[in-house]
Parts: sequence; C-alpha cells; structure tokens
Amino acid sequence: MPPEPIFHNEEMSRAFRDLSDLRRFEGAPKEFWPRLIAALGAVAGASQGALLVREHKPDSAWMLLSEWPASIGSTRITQSFRESLETLAQTALAQGHMVQALDAQSPRSSGHYALAVRLAAQGDHACVAALLLSEVTEPLVREALSRIQLASDAPRSFQENQAARQARNDVTSFATALDLMVAVNEERRFVAASLAFCNGVATRFQSDRVSLGWFEAGYVRLKAMSRTEKFNRQMAAAQALETAMDEALDQDEEVLWPAPKDSILITRDHEAFSQSQSVPHILSLPIRVEGKAVAVLTCERGASPFTALEAQQLRLCCDQASRRLADLKHHDRWFGARWAADFKRQAADWVGPKHTWAKVISILVVVALAALFLVRIEFRAEGTFVLRSDEGAFLTAPFDGYIEQVHVRPGDAVKPGAPLVSLATRDLDLEESAAAADLNRYQREAEKARAGKSLAEMRISESLADQAKARLDLVRHRLNQAVIRAPFNAVVVEGDLRERLASPVKQGDALMKVARTDRLFVEAEVNERDIHEIIGRATGEVAFVSQPRLKFPVRIVAVEPAAFPRNEGNVFIVRCAFVNPVEPWWRPGMSGLCKLSVERRSLFWILTHRTVDFLRMKLWW
Repeated sequence: MPPEPIFHNEEMSRAFRDLSDLRRFEGAPKEFWPRLIAALGAVAGASQGALLVREHKPDSAWMLLSEWPASIGSTRITQSFRESLETLAQTALAQGHMVQALDAQSPRSSGHYALAVRLAAQGDHACVAALLLSEVTEPLVREALSRIQLASDAPRSFQENQAARQARNDVTSFATALDLMVAVNEERRFVAASLAFCNGVATRFQSDRVSLGWFEAGYVRLKAMSRTEKFNRQMAAAQALETAMDEALDQDEEVLWPAPKDSILITRDHEAFSQSQSVPHILSLPIRVEGKAVAVLTCERGASPFTALEAQQLRLCCDQASRRLADLKHHDRWFGARWAADFKRQAADWVGPKHTWAKVISILVVVALAALFLVRIEFRAEGTFVLRSDEGAFLTAPFDGYIEQVHVRPGDAVKPGAPLVSLATRDLDLEESAAAADLNRYQREAEKARAGKSLAEMRISESLADQAKARLDLVRHRLNQAVIRAPFNAVVVEGDLRERLASPVKQGDALMKVARTDRLFVEAEVNERDIHEIIGRATGEVAFVSQPRLKFPVRIVAVEPAAFPRNEGNVFIVRCAFVNPVEPWWRPGMSGLCKLSVERRSLFWILTHRTVDFLRMKLWW
C-alpha cells in the first residue's frame, strides 16, 4: 500500500509561498533565519529542525544558528537527533546532503529519520539545515529531500537581495549628500551655509525642524535653524535645545529619542526637550572635524521615527559638510582675525602708511632684543646629585658559618639592637658542650691530683682546664655574636640575603650595609665649565627623580679640590647640606637634579654663553 503524502495540496502551496516570500525578505538577518528553518520544516513535514553554521576553516566548530520549534519536549528520538547534528552537518557539507535513520526499521515501514542539506549562502560561513522526520517511510524521506534541495538557494537569494538593497541605499545616500553639498558650497558665509544645510536636511528627510549648534567656550551654541533666519537664543526652547545638543556632543555619539531598548546612551536632556516642546522623535548627530566633535545637528520630526537608514544617510551628510562648515566658521570674521585687523590699522596710523607689518615686526624684534639684554634673571649651575649618609656601617660575618635567618631586606628601617641576620649555631653549640665537658673533666683531674699530692699532674690539669675555659669563653662569645644587630637608627641600603639562606660565609665577609637616615647630605657633580661660577656661592635647590615637583633648598658646604673624569667630561664633587629637616621618605642613594644659584645674568648671556665658550675654544689660534 503506497505511503500517505505528508502534505495536502493547500498546505504544500502555503509552504512554498512562504519560501518564495523569504527569497525577497527585506527584514533583518536575525528575523530571516528562524523563518527559514520554520519554512523548510513545513516543506519537509518535519517535527524539528535546526540551522548550523561554521567558518570555512578546517578547525572551526559548528554553531547552532536557529532551532525550530523554539521549545520541544525531550524524547529518545529528539535527543538522538540533537547528538547527531554535527555529524549530519559535516557529512552534508562534504556531500551536499545526508539521510540517517534514527531507529532500526524495514525500508517499507515507518520510522524516524534525520535529514541534512547544505544550503547555498554567500560569505565566509557554510550553512546546513538539519530536519527530523518522524513516522515516515524512506520514499517519503527522499521526496522531502528533493523539496529541501529545491529551496536550498533561499539564503543566497536573501543575501543577494540584501546586497542590492544596500547598494541602492548607498546610492541614495551619496546622492542626498551631494545635493546638500551643492547648496552648502554655493554660500560664502558661515551663517548662510549653515542655514542652507539645515533647510536641505529638513526638506530631504521630512523633518519638522533641523538645528545646527557649534561648540564654543565649553558649550554648544545654536547657530542655525531650518526655515528661520532669526531666532532668540534666550528663549527657553532654544536653551533646552542647546542642552540636548550638549548631551550628544559630550557622548560623541548619535542620540535617538525615543531611545532603542538596547541603547546605553544617556538621553535625559533629549527626553526633557521632547516633553517640553511636544516633539515625538529627535535625532542628534555630532559633526566631527579631524576626529573631534565640534558641532551637533539635531533633527525633529513628528510624523514617524527616524530609521537606521536615515541615520546613516544623515551621518554621511554631516561628514561631507563638516569640513566646509568648519572652514567657513574659521574664516568668517573669527574674533582673532578681527583683532589682527584692528591692530594692523592702529599700527599703520602710528608708524606710517606703508609696510605696516614689516614695521610692526621690527618693533617686536627690538622689544625682544631689549628684553634679551636688559632683563636679568637668576642663573643657576646645574648638576646631578646623589643622596649620601654621613654615617654608615658594613656589617660583616663574625665567624665562619652558615646563614640561618634573614630578618630584614634593603629599604627596611631598623632601630639599635634590632636583629638583622642570624648565623647557624649548631656547630657552636656542640663546641660549647665539648668545651664545658673538657673544663669539667680537667677541673676534676686537678682536684684528684691535689688530693693525691701530685703537684706536677695538678699543674698540668689546671693548665688544661684554663685552655678549656678559654675555648669555652671564645665559643660563647661567638654565640653572642651569631645574631648580627643594628648598631644605630638606620636603614638597610645593601645586602639582600633572602636568597642566600643556608649558604656559607667566611669571617669578615660583608653581609649588609646600613646607613643613618637622619644625617643625609647632597653629593652633587658639577661640570668643570661651571665650577668657577659656584666658588664662593652658598645656596641652591635640589629635586629628586621620584618627586620632581618638590624642590628642597640646600647650602653649599664644600667643593672637592680635584676633578673626577666622567663620560660627559670632568666634574667636581660639591657637598651640600639641607636647610630644612630630613624628609622621612628620603633614602641614601636617591638621585636627582641640583641647581646652585650663581647670580642674576641677562637672558642673552644665559642663552649664548655655552655657544660663545665653544667658539672661543674652536677659533683660538
């Protein structure tokens, strides 16, 4: 007996009409794919379907794009279908289609089948439709496969229509922008060009009112309004509009009111303007010049909301007109240009009717030269400095041994007697026990010899006891020195022994260096070219590399009599003391810049004395 058809003729016609409509679908892709899998399922008579996509790369994974129906109960068959989706998709991608029985049955009996077909699509993704057919025979599955293959080009048709629609929209956008630019370019003044731009936008986008605001002195100022040559900026409506423009400029984003549900932009001022002026729909677009927002175009419309295509076209128009409007505003009687023209007219009255700018420049040059020779400022010799401590100490190993504990690290502040390093005392403890035992033994032997009236043996035992006691005192002395302690209030400047735990040390090895922090001084290196300038001087300032904004006064204490060679030339060591108390964050070894006051010199001498000295040496014969 032949199998019953999956569809009645009316249902089949409706399913194919849906597929035909999808080929010309004008909605978004996120709406197209769910409708496509639903239509394919209806054509095949399936109970469940899924769309899978993957990139055209060998190692890319399949992703579930859409599933139909949205919710379905879980059974053994549906679970088996879901588990085989990737296998079906991979085989269908390679062979074009795939049919798989999900349960064992004879070819003529009804059963459950999984069907997968590769869909024709553009782009860098492959797409496969997988369908579950329940209670059907194999011939009906083959018939359903043929129907799905006939509809497999629906995604490509949708994408081609979408690309053609986008191309038409782009042509429309460019034509609109060019028409607006023709009107703007015909004007030679900023206000007229702004008004022409607003009128053109209002006409082409059926806006009730279009306004242009420009960023000036920290706020957006209203400059032009469509179909309105004069307006009062003091009106409440104008001020509310400027506030809404400020909101769009501050965020540097297009602000649409009513705001989309997924929008994260702030629209409070747009909402207030909409309510106060009874404007249902508002779109504000920042106008950028060289990537910086300098103006805002606000469009108001009551009939219908602004679409994404209109927003894109308006963005293109703003981008095309931004440079022209900015140039006109810059050259159209900018206040700096007016000031320059007024100064030029006054200077012409003062110095004569001709060569005004040349004479003004000459006066400026004379004033500059007079300032160079007559204005005197403090000249200071520069040099680098290092912060030194007046008192420091190297702490050495008191005896041969091993490092057992490290209590501090470089940079730690310590007090007198604070433990710094502990040496291992296990061997010394054994020596102490042995020496004590020897002392006790020799003392008993001496007592025994005295009791036996053996004077010679008593003398020998007493001598050995004295040696044992001396050795015991030495061992105990070393035990007392096993913990190296800070000799005074100081900071650890050298010696990070944390990585040397259990390592051997020799007696006299330098382990740490500590330095006082309350007796710091500046050791500055001044180039020999300036040393004659600071002889007999007394004051200066230093700035640390770590805190360059802070300046600390110093006084010169001494200048080393001999120079030291450096890569940049010979330098003299200048010792300076701080005028104010030592700061708690100072540490020995810090560096910075030192400026020692010399005397007041002219600007010309300060700027040229290095060059003059160089030329004197080079031109000397």
